[in-house]
Amino acid sequence: MVVGACEITLQLADNRSLKGKRQVSRSLVQRIRNRFNVAVSEVADQDRWQTLSLGITCVTDDPRHANEILSKVLDFVDGQNGSAVVQHSRIEILRS
Repeated sequence: MVVGACEITLQLADNRSLKGKRQVSRSLVQRIRNRFNVAVSEVADQDRWQTLSLGITCVTDDPRHANEILSKVLDFVDGQNGSAVVQHSRIEILRS
């Protein structure tokens, strides 16, 4: 079993409230889940309204497949035409 984990930190420069951040977060999380069938959650910075940190995981039997899925998710998030800009990302592959 292989577990792929990815952390993405986004800067929401145009955002002015936690309510606005929640709207961006919910929309992005739902689009990622629907498109890639991975688990997604906001993992840090819940009280900071201009920073969004997402954790994404997938389970597979091939480390290359896990890396490919998470790389596609990262490309998808980075390619969104919105006010969210990727500040930091990290992919980690864990094998049992």
